[in-house]
Amino acid sequence: MHIRILLAVAGLALWMPAVPLHAQALPNVSPALLEDIVVGSRILAEFGVVDAFGHVSARDPSNPAHFLMSRSLAPALVTTDDIMEFDLDGNAVDARGRPVFLERFIHAEIYKARSDVMSVVHTHSPGVIPFSVSKTPLRALFHNAGFLAGGVPVWDIAREFGQTDMIVRDSGIGRSLARTLADRPVVLMRGHGDVAVGPDVKTAVFRAYYTDVDAKLQTQAIGLGGEITYLSADEGAKADSINFAVIDRVWNLWKLRVQAAGGK
Repeated sequence: MHIRILLAVAGLALWMPAVPLHAQALPNVSPALLEDIVVGSRILAEFGVVDAFGHVSARDPSNPAHFLMSRSLAPALVTTDDIMEFDLDGNAVDARGRPVFLERFIHAEIYKARSDVMSVVHTHSPGVIPFSVSKTPLRALFHNAGFLAGGVPVWDIAREFGQTDMIVRDSGIGRSLARTLADRPVVLMRGHGDVAVGPDVKTAVFRAYYTDVDAKLQTQAIGLGGEITYLSADEGAKADSINFAVIDRVWNLWKLRVQAAGGK
């Protein structure tokens, strides 16, 4: 701590989690995975995809029946020491009095339904909200959003649960959302936000970010009038494979950006 203070005084402050990785509360979990959750949370906050709300999680590769996500906290404030372990019913393994996200059931039920999913991101992305409440489907407009070209389902909580507070507050609601997601990478939540999934944290964060970007671009294209040329399913699949192959390039850039922002 004294070193950090001296660096800050010298104008050389470095971004770092409030609790160093070696002090993590989950010693059996890879420090790199915990760091990805922290960095992913801060990336999405830096780009305005999440604000005080939203969350990033990862399945525990050493115990696929458990997943990891922060205690209830704004994404920009998450550190490795805030990350907790949960079972697939959404129960905290060792809560120690820490508050947990009410909507952890989004993550739990998707992990339960999709063995291929290793990371889940939930956002209230401003760009996608209009597409969650209108009859205009969200479609892949450019190559970085190629993962959307297979179609983006919209889940409406009212269809099964009537008039609610719009929150995925239990396993039953989470299962309904997971059914609508099915085998897709993204699902919109009517009047709420979206969920993006992936084979790792980097991919899920990439998809959450570019879903928001694509939605904003599509809104602009619609405003221009006339016919819009979207990516075909084949184009989207091919573009997505390229994006996946070079994802470390964008991840390292984004990571540098949040590190620089944290050092201000």
